[in-house]
Amino acid sequence: MSIMPLNRRNIPASRIVMGCMGLGGGWDESPLTAEHVKQAHEAVEAALSVGINMFDHADIYTLGKAEQVFGQVLKERPELREQILLQSKCGIRFAGPNGVPSRYDFSKKHILHSVDRSLERLGVEYLDILLLHRPDPLMDPAEVAEALETLKSSGKVRHFGVSNMHAGQISLLQSYTNIPFVVNQLQMSLQHVGWLDAGVRVNRGNSKDNIFPEGTLEYCQQHHIQIQAWGPLAQGVYTGRPVENMPESIQETAAMVQRLAAEKETTPEAVLLAWLMKHPAGIQPVIGTKHPERIRACGGAELVELSREEWYSLYVSSRGSDLP
Repeated sequence: MSIMPLNRRNIPASRIVMGCMGLGGGWDESPLTAEHVKQAHEAVEAALSVGINMFDHADIYTLGKAEQVFGQVLKERPELREQILLQSKCGIRFAGPNGVPSRYDFSKKHILHSVDRSLERLGVEYLDILLLHRPDPLMDPAEVAEALETLKSSGKVRHFGVSNMHAGQISLLQSYTNIPFVVNQLQMSLQHVGWLDAGVRVNRGNSKDNIFPEGTLEYCQQHHIQIQAWGPLAQGVYTGRPVENMPESIQETAAMVQRLAAEKETTPEAVLLAWLMKHPAGIQPVIGTKHPERIRACGGAELVELSREEWYSLYVSSRGSDLP
């Protein structure tokens, strides 16, 4: 498997990231409970047991409770802070009073405030990486650069990245600051293959899902930006979720994943991650489950070897049609 760009930058990130969106209970104002803390401890321990040392957050996850409950874990196990990497995101704002809609906000004021709140909830002095969560149409790149430089110089954030951005947006931001963007987090999985179709269908119409912009994958590779894949387990459609009423391509691909897992004496989850990680971009999957047994099922994915033929068989099966 390819070396990850983060590792090339001497950032000691694990090959897989644990996404923390499911921690802290529901997306409501209900308080944290002892059970939520227990669940967080169990999830973190499961991740550590399979070599995961990087944890992905966002200021909005369960309305801040994901960071808060993770902060409680760190409070009870303070030695963990220097053993792990913490990544969080900012920029999404929910609907407010008087008809204010949900929106994105990359203003300097909001970015700085969001980071301060994340640090407070996590109970830490710095984030290893901060991502700008979703593109803000009103983004002033000079103002964003000021915010990032303030956070960098204060020691509150060590590295920066983006999420859900295309090459042009990253390039624009990068032109306003000397601080390198080291991550781009995108939806990528065996079920969402627009990131591949955008390349193989050049000059042959839009990609399958019409969402992945051409050139983004190549831009990130060229500039040594770590591509992180959110949703890599495809919400379980290939790893045991009932698929009887789903399209034939999903049913056939699920059967193929199960067969490969049995042949290679591993789990279906590890096969899915290995498929992503075989790509030469050095993709880093961000698994979104909080369940310890499923987290552990992802362990060993680095050891799964897929042949070129097996990789293409999964890709073509998931597309539901032959390559052009």
